[in-house]
Amino acid sequence: MEALAPVSGRLYVDGTLGLGGHTEAILERSAPDGRVVAFEWDEEALRRSGERLQKFGERLVVVRRNFAELRIGLSELGVGQIDGLLLDIGVSSMQLDQASQRGFSFQRDEPLDMRMDNRRPLTARAILATASESELADIFFYYGEERQARPIAAAIAAARHKEDIATTGQLVALVAGAVPRRFHPKNIHVATKVFQALHIAVNGELENLATAIDDAVPLLAEGARLAVISFHSLEDRIVKRKFLANEGLAVVTRKPVLASAEETAANPRARSARLRVAERRN
Repeated sequence: MEALAPVSGRLYVDGTLGLGGHTEAILERSAPDGRVVAFEWDEEALRRSGERLQKFGERLVVVRRNFAELRIGLSELGVGQIDGLLLDIGVSSMQLDQASQRGFSFQRDEPLDMRMDNRRPLTARAILATASESELADIFFYYGEERQARPIAAAIAAARHKEDIATTGQLVALVAGAVPRRFHPKNIHVATKVFQALHIAVNGELENLATAIDDAVPLLAEGARLAVISFHSLEDRIVKRKFLANEGLAVVTRKPVLASAEETAANPRARSARLRVAERRN
């Protein structure tokens, strides 16, 4: 909120509505006349945030699109310029914590779906069933930065000839069995990076992030700010490169802003969060 500095009478975009916490904060700080257009493609998130945000009435417009469709979504609303944009990237706490039957978390046995938008055709189960062994290894290595990508891919390729890999429980067992015990990470679950890689691949998350930043810059009014919160190095590198490469942006945060010790104590997931901010030049 300090980076965006929302004020009354201006129009802001929350590209990742989720459960509505950021949108609510922007609307409260820009009262009485600030407005928000919020993008969200997860149907369950839309339902939950709608209940929370209905009190703001016409000050909020919600668009069921991914933030990569920012330009077309705003065009359909007749919006030419905006006064600030926030992107909070990746899987939400709701998707991880709720028994959604979509398989985002390895802590419950659920169908391997991982689609943030159920209108998308590709699922994690389909990737595991149809991608070649080398393609699987590349997904795990490049999207998950998983050093044991090849043995994990080999284990999946061998197992799928015997049975369909349809649930998170099956995948967790395969990953744990494929990675020698001495290579199991100490601070995270052994399947964490594989799950990260799959939900990135299913939802096109890295491509969407790059597109959103490129499309956002011409929409920002002079002096408007673009704030992006990422949660792993792949996303953060894209944000950093895009900010530095775009002549229309001036970097505000030379280094990413990290959560304080107090915040991470209250919310352990915040330890991975990195905030970068840029401002629209003339």
